[in-house]
Amino acid sequence: MDPYRWLEDAKNPEVAAWVSAQDQRARAELAKLPGREKIAARLKELLYVESTGTPRRAGGRLFYPRREATQEKGAVYWREGKTGPEKTLLDPNTWSADGSVSLGVWSVSYDGRKVAYTVKGNNSDEATLYVLDVASGARSSTDVIEGAKYAWPSWTPAGDGFYYTWLPPAAAVAAADRPGSAEVRFHALGTDPQHDKLIHAKTGDAKTFLSVTVDRTGRWLVAAIEHGWTRTDVYVRDLRSAEADWKPLVVGKDARYDVSVDRGRFFVSTNEGAPNYRVLRVDPTHMEREHWVEIVPERSDATLEAVTLVGHHLSLAYLKDVAGRLEVHDADGKLVRDVALPGLGSVSALSGEVDDDVAYYSFQSFTYPTAIFETSVATGKTSTWYKLNVPVDSSKYVAEQLFATSRDGTRIPFFVLHAAGAARSASTPTMLYGYGGFQAAQTPVFASSIYPWLEQGGNWVVANLRGGSEYGEAWHRGGMRHEKQHVFDDYFAIAEELVRQGFTRPDKLAALGASNGGLLVGAAITQRPELFGAALCGVPLLDMVRYQLFGSGKTWTEEYGSVDDGDDFAALYAYSPYHHVTQGRKYPPTLVLSADSDDRVDPMHARKFAAALQWASTGGPVLLRVEKHSGHGGADLVRASVQKVADEYAFALTMLGASSPGPAAGVTPAPATPATP
Repeated sequence: MDPYRWLEDAKNPEVAAWVSAQDQRARAELAKLPGREKIAARLKELLYVESTGTPRRAGGRLFYPRREATQEKGAVYWREGKTGPEKTLLDPNTWSADGSVSLGVWSVSYDGRKVAYTVKGNNSDEATLYVLDVASGARSSTDVIEGAKYAWPSWTPAGDGFYYTWLPPAAAVAAADRPGSAEVRFHALGTDPQHDKLIHAKTGDAKTFLSVTVDRTGRWLVAAIEHGWTRTDVYVRDLRSAEADWKPLVVGKDARYDVSVDRGRFFVSTNEGAPNYRVLRVDPTHMEREHWVEIVPERSDATLEAVTLVGHHLSLAYLKDVAGRLEVHDADGKLVRDVALPGLGSVSALSGEVDDDVAYYSFQSFTYPTAIFETSVATGKTSTWYKLNVPVDSSKYVAEQLFATSRDGTRIPFFVLHAAGAARSASTPTMLYGYGGFQAAQTPVFASSIYPWLEQGGNWVVANLRGGSEYGEAWHRGGMRHEKQHVFDDYFAIAEELVRQGFTRPDKLAALGASNGGLLVGAAITQRPELFGAALCGVPLLDMVRYQLFGSGKTWTEEYGSVDDGDDFAALYAYSPYHHVTQGRKYPPTLVLSADSDDRVDPMHARKFAAALQWASTGGPVLLRVEKHSGHGGADLVRASVQKVADEYAFALTMLGASSPGPAAGVTPAPATPATP
């Protein structure tokens, strides 16, 4: 029985009215919470600060993203060389009066003369691609490409065009099937995109992502077909001959492959036979697998997270017990240097061009604000290019790495952030954040937004659950498909360890997660409701029996399994949060956060789960908050982030009894009427 299936139809006026009423009620109750405005004021101080991203050099010009302290959205700027006057390239703050139009990806041609970029309405994934002349700032009226949801333009060396991935219009193909209809095309600047040349046909498989890159010389075109987050097929094409066809480099293997090209050789990062990844080199004149040469072996003590080719060298970013390491190797795989880092934290691989000696990398930790460094690949000489400046003394806080033992005996790492010197107390409000999927490692990163929670005397905990890449592909596969329950067991083990070590107790512990992490929160409170005092469940997947019918769901079947397979269905149903809501059970107070234009994880999950909890729970308020003009990643506005996080913290603190209960305590919006099964 599915009593709330009627809430799947967002076009139904009754559903729209129900959602509007839920959101209005939620915002009215959240606005009354004690301390909310003080939290919002502090968040404004922390988030309205200047922030800058990693730059890119092209044609003697420097390009970089930056958001000024007074801006809602980040913009892109450029200058001639290092010292030329700064000029605005792309400023989405000026694109719409209400801030609903956002910048997506942007790619600069090698000569620095053109930039291809995507524009997104309501910050959804759907996008349109445009081309801008850098010097004049003029946007082409001809080079306008619809269907750019997955398009990352790969420029030719001459800058006269680019390869990209195109999707047919949303109205032409069912949303869940669109990824399988993606094509690779070539666009010549100044020509009608309707006549763009087909380079690689669609796969016809909605579970795949198709992408393409061309190397710096313009000779080698590399196409990757990603089967979820577990397998990659790679094809290459020699562009010297117009008649040359695609040749398989590696196809049908149960492993992932990432290919870069330099000086006529392929460098392949892969987990084939190496769960912690390794690097091999391939001569394109002898592409047969037996001719591949391993140049960087797998390490048993660290996971290779990223590989880039910069300055004819390999940049290797590793994770060792969830802390970053950065190395530079030569083209034969020999170690040139370990890059010195400010401490234990997260580090990016080098960013730069394959034939340019200048490169950039970033470093951050829970208590070290993001810094970007400029370095010489050849000499290792390094200087600080940028460092985030925020109005907080992060030295007053410390991060401890601890370990819990999961149900099957696996050792699970987690980090606890708290005030330095603070005594452990079971009465401390504690936020437990987790994700656990899609190879996404939860490494130590600096987030200004967590400091208001810490300043309230709370603990902030980051869980390193299986499903991520913290310990390689084995760690990932230990939390996917039929092993997904391990992720939830890991989360419970950390919660219990926090209680055992005296950091908090269940009624002071809040569960936090979004997207796949929202699924985690939903499973946590339906399986172990007594373990949590509050829950914050963002843009979640929650109906795992119908997830693949909506949004980008089919692309996740390699990760979760398919309901069309009997064994997969049994595994999915066993933990599907929506299907395990039981009437009369005491669930923790829950704030479900959704977005009205989320075209990745359909908001139907949030609607159905909130309705079911409101009908069933005896444990306190269940609120559904809906962000307007917002996609899966949020509304792309600082003011929206301030209000959302203020609502989350005020709700959690009130429900955990960290402040006097406000008018919202104990209030539950009127439940939706179940549809007749």
